[in-house]
Amino acid sequence: MQLLERAMTIAKVLASEASEGSLSISELSTKCDLPLSTLHRILKAMIAQGMIEQDTQTKHYRLGTIWMELGLQVYDTMDYISKIRPELERLAREVEESVYLSKPAGLDTIIIERIDSAANPIRIYDQLGIRIPMHIGAANKALLASLPPVEAKKIMQQLVPMEEMAELEAQLEQIRLQGFAISHGERTAGTSSVAVAVFNGFGEIIGAVSIGFVSFNVSDEHINFLTQRLVETGKRVSTKLGYRGK
Repeated sequence: MQLLERAMTIAKVLASEASEGSLSISELSTKCDLPLSTLHRILKAMIAQGMIEQDTQTKHYRLGTIWMELGLQVYDTMDYISKIRPELERLAREVEESVYLSKPAGLDTIIIERIDSAANPIRIYDQLGIRIPMHIGAANKALLASLPPVEAKKIMQQLVPMEEMAELEAQLEQIRLQGFAISHGERTAGTSSVAVAVFNGFGEIIGAVSIGFVSFNVSDEHINFLTQRLVETGKRVSTKLGYRGK
């Protein structure tokens, strides 16, 4: 079990540093808090399984392609993606902003799809696969507000201090009333997001569709436009998945 935990720690560190390309064994040792001798043994085993790769020239390490292969296989099993993606692409074209699909994962959500607008060079770039605590951001609050109250309460109790609970519950009630969530600067200063939850034919929440945008000099009129288009998209997505409403 300890070996597995250490291997996953290494993989997560390499994933978080993916934009830098790769890391040396000494850098990994520092970031993972592991002795070089121990780290070397684990890295050797991970290479054998295709979990990581080592550059033959620099001797630096990076994630192996097995993660992408497994991820794509899981992604391919989500048959609803093929139904949702055209709607996300349509929304991105209409609003000329980045559009996201987030999926619940325990106390977090995972961004599993992102459609960037080719018409807008100014983008909010949230990586696919990142996990975001359920109480942060419009997409997550849209999901929380759509969960059965008892289930939502259990999640909030594990994430939010008791003295902040009443404020969050008030936010969720407002989201239920208006049918969408909006957040400003909760994860990244100067950015905003609007989101709606989407459902399948069994009435289950399968995720949240959101629009991320730079909030500088954005008018209320434009936010209303984004929200209107988003709510319409959310309804079409849920309908395509068989949802008939409450």
